[in-house]
Amino acid sequence: MTASVDRKRSLIGFAAVTSLFFAWGFITSNNDPLIVALRAAFSLDYSAALLTQIVFFLAYGLLSLPAAWLSSRLGSVDTILGSLALMAIGCVAVVVSTNAGSFWPILAALFVLAAGFTALQVAANPLAADLGPPEGRHFRLNFAQAFNSLGVVLGVHFGSVVMLGDPVLCHGSGTLDAARRGQLLDAVDQAFLVMAALLGALLLVFLAMRRTVIAVAPNNRQEPSNMFAALASRWAVFGAVAIGLYVGAEVSIGSIMINFLNQSHVLGLPLEDAGGYLANFYWGGALAGRLIGTALLTRVRATQLLATCGIVATLLCATVLVSDGPIAGYAALAIGFFNSIMFPTIFSIALERSGVSQSSTSGLLCVAIFGGALLPMAVGAIADRFGLGVSFAVPLMAYAFIASFALAAGGRLFASLEPAASASPIP
Repeated sequence: MTASVDRKRSLIGFAAVTSLFFAWGFITSNNDPLIVALRAAFSLDYSAALLTQIVFFLAYGLLSLPAAWLSSRLGSVDTILGSLALMAIGCVAVVVSTNAGSFWPILAALFVLAAGFTALQVAANPLAADLGPPEGRHFRLNFAQAFNSLGVVLGVHFGSVVMLGDPVLCHGSGTLDAARRGQLLDAVDQAFLVMAALLGALLLVFLAMRRTVIAVAPNNRQEPSNMFAALASRWAVFGAVAIGLYVGAEVSIGSIMINFLNQSHVLGLPLEDAGGYLANFYWGGALAGRLIGTALLTRVRATQLLATCGIVATLLCATVLVSDGPIAGYAALAIGFFNSIMFPTIFSIALERSGVSQSSTSGLLCVAIFGGALLPMAVGAIADRFGLGVSFAVPLMAYAFIASFALAAGGRLFASLEPAASASPIP
């Protein structure tokens, strides 16, 4: 009876944590329509408008390790509660800052939101992996990340409808007058008030379930550790490099996909149609692949599945490099499907093999996301000089490294490393 009760409580706790993954996917995906809205409202150039994305990467780089240090002392559950409160405050701060008549206060408010988001991710990823039998951690983290992908899809639609619903305001030519700018910023306010309400509701739910989640989380509170402890772990550093390369490769390909598919020697699609292909096949493929991959992880070792995805993604990039026409276009789009399980699987493998505190390892892995922002710069430089197709050489090398990480974790490389644990039925 006790085992059955504990299992039920673990499932309830896992469901609560999974809702967090959906929420942060939903909220962060609103950055894309927000960029369009703020660029129109303040007549920004692209470099300035993209600072709305940069502040999130900056928060990862500056705050992930301090968040890990805090989590090791407060416990992951209390860190999550604080993160949700900070994110809600950030959303309200965005609403307040739109009345300042300047872009910079909004950027500062977004950094507050990004700080809460960073701490949430540092605490929630290892917690989701821990809520159940150890052999099911890869399954659980991939399943939770599938809801993050669902949140991204729905969040983009929400933000586009609420913030960009008036094409005259968002896409009209010239500088907006005060009245039209006010209408556009009111739409931004409406979106962020909805997100603040969502975060407030999640905070209340998690507060009510606090004791239940703590009771079933074996690593909720660990021995306080040095925030840099993970740097001494070969596996934590190996995993951090793999995470950074994955994020950089995924973002790079997504950033150039519309222009790549638009080229006459690839698919020759109009830009609007190419955008639809990006949303439905590249990002939609990632969502489908994450669901399928989660199911496969009940039968296939995580290291084997990750290695397969890394190798196939490498081969797809090579196909883009050596071909043209539909073959190159659809090969590029197919990469999204094989991206799907990479982030959560790399994360969970690094957590279980690091040999240091999970909070410190999680912090280092989240710091690496900031490093992934460097790959799009390399892709852009190569694309400018040699063409978009040739720029796929950068993600090709990233995916080859990820495949090497998976093979090493599975004992196929470096004989001194132990093989990964076998897969097991759904926990």
